[in-house]
Amino acid sequence: MRRTTITAAVAVLALTTGCGAADMTKQASPFANAQGAKTVTLSVQSWVGGQSNVAVAQYLLEHELGYRVDTVQVDEIPAWDALSQGRVDAILEDWGHPDQEKRYVDDKKTIVRGGGLGVTGHIGWYVPTYLAEQHPDITDWKNLNKYASLFRTAESGGKGQLMDGSPSYVTNDKALVSNLKLDYQVVFAGSEAAQITQIKQFAKEKKPFLTYWYAPQWLFKKVPMTEVKLPPYKDGCDADPKKITCAYPHTPLQKYLNTDFAESGGKAAAFLKKFQWTTEDQNEVSLMIADKKMSPQDAARQWVRSHPSVWKAWLS
Repeated sequence: MRRTTITAAVAVLALTTGCGAADMTKQASPFANAQGAKTVTLSVQSWVGGQSNVAVAQYLLEHELGYRVDTVQVDEIPAWDALSQGRVDAILEDWGHPDQEKRYVDDKKTIVRGGGLGVTGHIGWYVPTYLAEQHPDITDWKNLNKYASLFRTAESGGKGQLMDGSPSYVTNDKALVSNLKLDYQVVFAGSEAAQITQIKQFAKEKKPFLTYWYAPQWLFKKVPMTEVKLPPYKDGCDADPKKITCAYPHTPLQKYLNTDFAESGGKAAAFLKKFQWTTEDQNEVSLMIADKKMSPQDAARQWVRSHPSVWKAWLS
Protein backbone atom coordinates (compact mmCIF):
# COMPACT_ATOMS: atom_id res chain seq x y z
CA MET A 1 0.00 0.00 0.00
CA ARG A 2 1.21 -0.47 -0.44
CA ARG A 3 0.70 0.88 0.51
CA THR A 4 1.55 -0.87 0.87
CA THR A 5 1.76 -1.60 5.15
CA ILE A 6 -0.94 -1.44 6.29
CA THR A 7 -5.94 -3.50 14.28
CA ALA A 8 -9.65 -2.90 16.33
CA ALA A 9 -11.82 -4.85 13.93
CA VAL A 10 -8.73 -6.17 12.20
CA ALA A 11 -6.46 -6.63 15.20
CA VAL A 12 -8.76 -9.20 16.74
CA LEU A 13 -7.95 -11.66 13.99
CA ALA A 14 -7.10 -14.98 15.55
CA LEU A 15 -3.60 -15.32 14.14
CA THR A 16 -1.63 -18.22 15.53
CA THR A 17 1.42 -16.18 16.46
CA GLY A 18 0.59 -12.69 15.21
CA CYS A 19 2.19 -9.91 17.19
CA GLY A 20 2.05 -6.76 15.09
CA ALA A 21 5.27 -5.19 13.90
CA ALA A 22 7.45 -8.05 15.05
CA ASP A 23 11.21 -8.18 14.68
CA MET A 24 11.36 -11.37 12.63
CA THR A 25 15.09 -11.75 13.19
CA LYS A 26 14.23 -12.55 16.82
CA GLN A 27 10.80 -14.13 16.48
CA ALA A 28 10.82 -17.35 14.50
CA SER A 29 7.70 -19.36 13.94
CA PRO A 30 7.78 -22.58 15.98
CA PHE A 31 6.88 -24.44 12.77
CA ALA A 32 9.17 -22.79 10.23
CA ASN A 33 11.73 -25.25 8.88
CA ALA A 34 10.39 -28.00 11.15
CA GLN A 35 12.14 -31.09 9.86
CA GLY A 36 9.75 -33.76 8.62
CA ALA A 37 6.66 -31.82 9.62
CA LYS A 38 3.96 -31.05 7.08
CA THR A 39 3.73 -27.37 7.94
CA VAL A 40 3.57 -24.02 6.17
CA THR A 41 4.27 -20.59 7.66
CA LEU A 42 2.60 -17.60 6.03
CA SER A 43 3.33 -13.91 6.56
CA VAL A 44 0.09 -12.05 7.23
CA GLN A 45 -0.21 -8.30 6.75
CA SER A 46 -2.02 -5.86 9.01
CA TRP A 47 -4.54 -4.76 6.37
CA VAL A 48 -7.67 -6.82 5.95
CA GLY A 49 -7.22 -7.57 2.24
CA GLY A 50 -3.90 -9.24 2.97
CA GLN A 51 -5.50 -11.16 5.82
CA SER A 52 -8.24 -12.38 3.50
CA ASN A 53 -5.65 -13.96 1.20
CA VAL A 54 -4.05 -15.78 4.11
CA ALA A 55 -7.36 -16.88 5.64
CA VAL A 56 -8.48 -18.61 2.44
CA ALA A 57 -5.04 -20.07 1.70
CA GLN A 58 -4.77 -21.36 5.27
CA TYR A 59 -8.24 -22.92 5.16
CA LEU A 60 -7.52 -24.79 1.94
CA LEU A 61 -4.03 -25.87 2.97
CA GLU A 62 -5.44 -27.32 6.17
CA HIS A 63 -8.73 -28.80 4.95
CA GLU A 64 -7.85 -29.88 1.42
CA LEU A 65 -4.11 -30.61 1.58
CA GLY A 66 -3.66 -31.63 5.24
CA TYR A 67 -1.02 -29.10 6.26
CA ARG A 68 -0.61 -27.38 9.58
CA VAL A 69 -0.45 -23.64 8.92
CA ASP A 70 1.21 -21.08 11.12
CA THR A 71 0.75 -17.34 10.52
CA VAL A 72 2.98 -14.51 11.68
CA GLN A 73 2.02 -10.84 11.40
CA VAL A 74 4.91 -8.61 10.43
CA ASP A 75 5.41 -5.27 8.67
CA GLU A 76 6.22 -5.14 4.97
CA ILE A 77 10.02 -4.72 4.97
CA PRO A 78 10.78 -7.10 7.88
CA ALA A 79 8.60 -9.68 6.12
CA TRP A 80 11.12 -9.79 3.26
CA ASP A 81 13.94 -10.42 5.73
CA ALA A 82 11.92 -13.20 7.38
CA LEU A 83 11.12 -14.76 4.02
CA SER A 84 14.75 -14.69 2.95
CA GLN A 85 15.81 -16.39 6.19
CA GLY A 86 13.15 -19.11 5.88
CA ARG A 87 11.33 -17.90 8.97
CA VAL A 88 8.22 -17.65 6.84
CA ASP A 89 7.53 -19.57 3.65
CA ALA A 90 5.44 -17.11 1.63
CA ILE A 91 4.16 -13.55 1.28
CA LEU A 92 0.84 -13.53 -0.56
CA GLU A 93 0.42 -9.80 -1.20
CA ASP A 94 3.27 -7.43 -1.93
CA TRP A 95 2.61 -3.88 -3.15
CA GLY A 96 6.00 -3.38 -4.75
CA HIS A 97 9.38 -3.17 -3.04
CA PRO A 98 11.94 -3.01 -5.87
CA ASP A 99 14.92 -2.63 -3.52
CA GLN A 100 13.98 -5.78 -1.61
CA GLU A 101 13.22 -7.64 -4.82
CA LYS A 102 16.63 -6.81 -6.27
CA ARG A 103 18.42 -7.74 -3.05
CA TYR A 104 16.72 -11.04 -2.31
CA VAL A 105 15.35 -12.27 -5.66
CA ASP A 106 17.95 -11.08 -8.15
CA ASP A 107 21.13 -10.91 -6.07
CA LYS A 108 20.90 -13.32 -3.12
CA LYS A 109 18.35 -15.62 -4.79
CA THR A 110 16.90 -16.55 -1.40
CA ILE A 111 13.40 -15.55 -2.55
CA VAL A 112 11.59 -16.42 -5.77
CA ARG A 113 8.62 -14.82 -7.47
CA GLY A 114 5.40 -16.70 -6.80
CA GLY A 115 3.30 -15.11 -9.53
CA GLY A 116 0.54 -12.53 -9.51
CA LEU A 117 -2.23 -12.52 -6.91
CA GLY A 118 -4.76 -11.50 -9.58
CA VAL A 119 -5.53 -8.22 -7.82
CA THR A 120 -4.32 -4.76 -8.86
CA GLY A 121 -3.61 -2.38 -6.01
CA HIS A 122 -3.79 1.39 -6.11
CA ILE A 123 -3.06 4.00 -3.47
CA GLY A 124 -4.50 7.47 -3.78
CA TRP A 125 -6.05 10.45 -2.06
CA TYR A 126 -9.81 10.34 -1.62
CA VAL A 127 -12.64 12.58 -0.49
CA PRO A 128 -16.16 11.36 0.30
CA THR A 129 -18.35 11.34 -2.78
CA TYR A 130 -20.92 13.55 -1.06
CA LEU A 131 -18.23 16.25 -0.79
CA ALA A 132 -17.15 15.80 -4.41
CA GLU A 133 -20.77 16.29 -5.49
CA GLN A 134 -20.96 19.55 -3.52
CA HIS A 135 -17.60 20.82 -4.83
CA PRO A 136 -16.75 19.06 -8.14
CA ASP A 137 -13.43 20.87 -8.54
CA ILE A 138 -12.14 19.52 -5.22
CA THR A 139 -11.08 16.33 -7.01
CA ASP A 140 -8.22 18.18 -8.75
CA TRP A 141 -5.13 18.56 -6.54
CA LYS A 142 -4.60 22.09 -7.89
CA ASN A 143 -7.72 23.19 -6.02
CA LEU A 144 -6.93 21.56 -2.68
CA ASN A 145 -5.46 24.70 -1.11
CA LYS A 146 -8.70 26.49 -1.90
CA TYR A 147 -10.51 24.00 0.35
CA ALA A 148 -7.84 23.48 3.03
CA SER A 149 -9.95 25.16 5.71
CA LEU A 150 -12.65 22.51 5.26
CA PHE A 151 -10.23 19.81 6.38
CA ARG A 152 -8.75 21.45 9.48
CA THR A 153 -8.73 19.34 12.64
CA ALA A 154 -7.26 19.68 16.11
CA GLU A 155 -4.32 17.54 14.97
CA SER A 156 -3.50 19.37 11.75
CA GLY A 157 -2.08 22.55 13.25
CA GLY A 158 -4.19 25.08 11.38
CA LYS A 159 -3.65 23.37 8.05
CA GLY A 160 -5.90 20.96 6.22
CA GLN A 161 -5.64 17.37 7.42
CA LEU A 162 -4.54 14.60 5.07
CA MET A 163 -5.28 11.44 7.00
CA ASP A 164 -2.91 8.51 6.60
CA GLY A 165 -3.12 5.10 8.27
CA SER A 166 -0.02 3.49 9.75
CA PRO A 167 3.44 5.09 9.39
CA SER A 168 4.63 1.64 8.27
CA TYR A 169 2.55 1.71 5.08
CA VAL A 170 3.95 2.64 1.67
CA THR A 171 3.31 6.37 1.53
CA ASN A 172 4.76 9.37 -0.33
CA ASP A 173 2.31 11.78 1.23
CA LYS A 174 4.63 14.02 3.25
CA ALA A 175 6.84 14.55 0.20
CA LEU A 176 3.80 15.16 -2.04
CA VAL A 177 2.37 17.76 0.34
CA SER A 178 5.72 19.54 0.49
CA ASN A 179 6.63 19.31 -3.18
CA LEU A 180 3.18 20.31 -4.43
CA LYS A 181 3.17 23.20 -1.92
CA LEU A 182 -0.10 22.16 -0.34
CA ASP A 183 -1.38 23.76 2.86
CA TYR A 184 -1.90 20.39 4.51
CA GLN A 185 -0.53 18.32 7.36
CA VAL A 186 -0.24 14.53 7.17
CA VAL A 187 -1.83 13.02 10.29
CA PHE A 188 -1.46 9.29 10.95
CA ALA A 189 -4.46 7.48 12.36
CA GLY A 190 -2.12 4.69 13.49
CA SER A 191 -3.63 1.66 11.76
CA GLU A 192 -6.07 0.63 9.07
CA ALA A 193 -8.76 -0.03 11.69
CA ALA A 194 -8.30 3.39 13.31
CA GLN A 195 -8.45 5.05 9.90
CA ILE A 196 -11.65 3.17 9.04
CA THR A 197 -13.20 4.26 12.33
CA GLN A 198 -12.36 7.88 11.55
CA ILE A 199 -13.68 7.68 7.99
CA LYS A 200 -16.95 6.09 9.12
CA GLN A 201 -17.42 8.73 11.80
CA PHE A 202 -16.79 11.57 9.34
CA ALA A 203 -19.19 9.98 6.86
CA LYS A 204 -21.88 9.46 9.49
CA GLU A 205 -21.78 13.18 10.25
CA LYS A 206 -21.35 14.11 6.55
CA LYS A 207 -18.15 15.99 7.39
CA PRO A 208 -15.40 16.77 4.86
CA PHE A 209 -12.29 14.60 4.94
CA LEU A 210 -9.26 13.97 2.75
CA THR A 211 -7.60 10.61 3.20
CA TYR A 212 -4.87 8.36 1.91
CA TRP A 213 -6.68 5.18 0.91
CA TYR A 214 -6.28 2.21 -1.38
CA ALA A 215 -8.05 -0.29 -3.53
CA PRO A 216 -9.05 -3.03 -3.29
CA GLN A 217 -10.80 -2.22 -0.03
CA TRP A 218 -14.22 -3.26 1.21
CA LEU A 219 -14.94 0.16 2.79
CA PHE A 220 -15.78 1.69 -0.61
CA LYS A 221 -19.02 -0.32 -0.47
CA LYS A 222 -19.95 1.36 2.83
CA VAL A 223 -18.51 4.85 2.31
CA PRO A 224 -18.39 5.89 -1.37
CA MET A 225 -15.24 7.90 -2.04
CA THR A 226 -13.92 9.78 -5.06
CA GLU A 227 -10.23 9.95 -5.90
CA VAL A 228 -8.43 13.28 -6.05
CA LYS A 229 -6.40 13.50 -9.25
CA LEU A 230 -2.72 14.04 -8.53
CA PRO A 231 -0.16 14.77 -11.28
CA PRO A 232 -0.18 11.65 -13.46
CA TYR A 233 2.14 8.77 -12.72
CA LYS A 234 4.94 8.09 -15.20
CA ASP A 235 7.64 5.45 -15.04
CA GLY A 236 10.46 6.70 -12.85
CA CYS A 237 8.58 9.68 -11.40
CA ASP A 238 8.82 8.10 -7.95
CA ALA A 239 12.48 7.11 -8.21
CA ASP A 240 13.56 9.70 -5.64
CA PRO A 241 11.13 9.57 -2.70
CA LYS A 242 12.08 13.09 -1.59
CA LYS A 243 11.31 14.68 -4.98
CA ILE A 244 8.03 12.92 -5.79
CA THR A 245 5.33 15.08 -7.37
CA CYS A 246 3.27 12.34 -9.06
CA ALA A 247 0.39 10.03 -8.24
CA TYR A 248 0.81 6.48 -7.00
CA PRO A 249 0.97 3.77 -9.67
CA HIS A 250 -1.50 0.96 -10.26
CA THR A 251 0.35 -2.12 -9.01
CA PRO A 252 -0.43 -5.74 -9.90
CA LEU A 253 0.04 -7.36 -6.49
CA GLN A 254 2.59 -10.16 -6.30
CA LYS A 255 3.36 -13.28 -4.27
CA TYR A 256 6.83 -14.33 -3.14
CA LEU A 257 8.13 -17.63 -1.80
CA ASN A 258 11.25 -18.61 0.07
CA THR A 259 13.53 -20.31 -2.47
CA ASP A 260 14.00 -23.54 -0.50
CA PHE A 261 10.26 -23.79 0.15
CA ALA A 262 9.47 -23.16 -3.51
CA GLU A 263 11.72 -26.07 -4.47
CA SER A 264 10.87 -28.54 -1.72
CA GLY A 265 7.46 -27.39 -0.46
CA GLY A 266 5.57 -29.98 -2.47
CA LYS A 267 1.84 -29.54 -2.88
CA ALA A 268 1.78 -26.49 -0.59
CA ALA A 269 4.25 -24.56 -2.73
CA ALA A 270 2.47 -25.58 -5.94
CA PHE A 271 -0.85 -24.49 -4.46
CA LEU A 272 0.42 -21.07 -3.37
CA LYS A 273 1.91 -20.43 -6.81
CA LYS A 274 -1.50 -21.13 -8.37
CA PHE A 275 -3.45 -19.13 -5.76
CA GLN A 276 -4.99 -16.30 -7.75
CA TRP A 277 -8.33 -14.55 -7.34
CA THR A 278 -10.11 -11.33 -8.17
CA THR A 279 -10.59 -8.03 -6.39
CA GLU A 280 -14.24 -8.99 -5.93
CA ASP A 281 -13.24 -12.29 -4.29
CA GLN A 282 -10.88 -10.56 -1.88
CA ASN A 283 -13.38 -7.84 -1.03
CA GLU A 284 -16.06 -10.44 -0.35
CA VAL A 285 -13.91 -12.08 2.33
CA SER A 286 -12.67 -8.74 3.68
CA LEU A 287 -16.22 -7.48 4.12
CA MET A 288 -17.11 -10.57 6.14
CA ILE A 289 -14.09 -10.13 8.41
CA ALA A 290 -14.00 -6.39 8.97
CA ASP A 291 -17.63 -5.35 8.61
CA LYS A 292 -19.64 -8.43 9.55
CA LYS A 293 -17.16 -9.27 12.33
CA MET A 294 -16.71 -12.87 11.25
CA SER A 295 -13.53 -14.69 12.21
CA PRO A 296 -11.09 -15.14 9.32
CA GLN A 297 -11.65 -18.89 9.53
CA ASP A 298 -15.43 -18.56 9.25
CA ALA A 299 -15.16 -16.04 6.42
CA ALA A 300 -12.76 -18.31 4.54
CA ARG A 301 -15.04 -21.30 5.07
CA GLN A 302 -18.04 -19.42 3.72
CA TRP A 303 -16.12 -18.19 0.67
CA VAL A 304 -14.70 -21.65 -0.04
CA ARG A 305 -18.14 -23.24 0.09
CA SER A 306 -19.49 -20.63 -2.33
CA HIS A 307 -16.67 -20.68 -4.90
CA PRO A 308 -15.51 -24.27 -5.53
CA SER A 309 -14.90 -23.64 -9.22
CA VAL A 310 -12.33 -20.96 -8.32
CA TRP A 311 -10.24 -22.72 -5.70
CA LYS A 312 -10.31 -26.23 -7.15
CA ALA A 313 -8.18 -24.91 -10.02
CA TRP A 314 -5.49 -24.02 -7.46
CA LEU A 315 -5.25 -27.66 -6.39
CA SER A 316 -4.99 -29.22 -9.82
